[in-house]
Amino acid sequence: MKVIITGGAGFLGRRLARALLDRGTLAGPDGQQRAIGEVVLLDVVGHPGYDDPRVRTVTGDIASTALLHDVIDAKTSSVFHLAAIVSGMAEADFDLGMRINVGAMRNLLDVCRGGRQRPRVVFTSSVAVFGGELPPIISEETALNPQTSYGVQKAIGELLITDYTRKGFIDGRALRLPTISIRPGRPNAAASSFASGVVREPLNGEEAICPVSPDTRVWLASARAAIDSLIRAHDVESEALGIRRALNVPGISVTAREMVAALERVAGTDVAALVRWENDARIDRMMNGWPGALDDTRARALGFPADENFDAMIRQYMREEGK
Repeated sequence: MKVIITGGAGFLGRRLARALLDRGTLAGPDGQQRAIGEVVLLDVVGHPGYDDPRVRTVTGDIASTALLHDVIDAKTSSVFHLAAIVSGMAEADFDLGMRINVGAMRNLLDVCRGGRQRPRVVFTSSVAVFGGELPPIISEETALNPQTSYGVQKAIGELLITDYTRKGFIDGRALRLPTISIRPGRPNAAASSFASGVVREPLNGEEAICPVSPDTRVWLASARAAIDSLIRAHDVESEALGIRRALNVPGISVTAREMVAALERVAGTDVAALVRWENDARIDRMMNGWPGALDDTRARALGFPADENFDAMIRQYMREEGK
């Protein structure tokens, strides 16, 4: 099997590649597990460090149709489309967000359509496809009503996945991933970056600013659960999904105040005291326009994993990062 990971140099892309290489197999078109022969990591930047003959890294513009034709060929059976312009950047630079989050996605699907195989395509969508006046818990029947350019672009991606699947061009699956917490490294341009920063920085002995109100509720998942969900989404039988190709991925619903309280329970009062509340109206508005809880019943019934609680997510991060 040949597997493509767009955004392969990113945080989730690197972890997904490692998980697939360790696992060694994925479901083929017939549902049977088949050996992974090649993993192509496509990104705008390179990522060295893979000592595995199955890995090929390709650096270039994901919006380039010629580049996509170079990496997606008749042997390609699986595509994990993770590459995207993140929420804050997509809002700040409309043209860039549309070029990558919509234009590159359309190009990728058309290249997949032109191949001899009908590849399984796993697309990372977002809870940002919802917005406006929302019920306390979002079901999969809730109408898409994004309130940001990023949310609009992800909603377009979901609709493309559904229609290309309906037409028989691909076998697509769109995952409304929760905000991933806790990401190692430094903050990025995502509006939800604070959901990692309020834990990561204090554990490093640094002050963290929380830009949203304490009662702002966020839908979260650990990186491990997100990777397992991506793989599960790929392997679930097409018939089990039916015509509903977008899934609410399991997560936990927690407020910013509850996140800091969990940090205090796990790491102590002195660590939690490093969180400073300083409202940023732009980020606060974006985050409060996204749903804080989703009905993930269908995904759980299909075998998708779920985190226990935020305390466990912090402990998991500390083990992985040697804290």
